[in-house]
Amino acid sequence: MNQEIINAIRNKKMIEFDYRGHHRIAEPHVYGRNGSVEQILVYQVGGSSSSGGLPEWRRVNVPDMSHLVVLEDSFAGNRPNPSGQHSRWDETYEIVS
Repeated sequence: MNQEIINAIRNKKMIEFDYRGHHRIAEPHVYGRNGSVEQILVYQVGGSSSSGGLPEWRRVNVPDMSHLVVLEDSFAGNRPNPSGQHSRWDETYEIVS
């Protein structure tokens, strides 16, 4: 597990990172495991993505992330999810309160 991600979620700190050729700025909301892959559910608010516009919810494979930086900027906490609930996880390591 990545302690930087856990601390960012606990302290409601924004993160920035590179992911599959795109620089992203996001609020980390859930960190866990889906199958054998560690993932983060983020609300991406800046940067770019190949899968559509911003802001938007994205599930990110942690092994594919690089240059992770925990920013000083905070976010308020939970955001409404269009479905009313987050997607399923095999194991949850940390979730924003």
